[in-house]
Amino acid sequence: MAKEITARNFDREVLGSKKPVLLDFWASWCAPSKNLAPIMNEIERENPEITVATVNVDEEPDLTDRFGIMNIPAVLLFKDGALTDFAIGNQTKDTINGMIDDRIKNGRA
Repeated sequence: MAKEITARNFDREVLGSKKPVLLDFWASWCAPSKNLAPIMNEIERENPEITVATVNVDEEPDLTDRFGIMNIPAVLLFKDGALTDFAIGNQTKDTINGMIDDRIKNGRA
């Protein structure tokens, strides 16, 4: 199950993570966010080398502002404490896996 990220634990859990972090900005009222949730769960199961985490935009406006999130869902990929890629809006599993392959598995930063 994806880890919940807050302003309080962001630096430790995302920036300080030894593993890459795939971070999903979402909201309970957003249909595309609901559609993305099972995809993120599959990605988490299939990629144990990555931490999958979520940010509820309604509960964490500071993090939402920090990354300029204006549309959701928004998926951000962090490696070694740096943002390496992102995708906004409806995403397929293949698109997100492509981000992981390009930035993590193939070593492109």
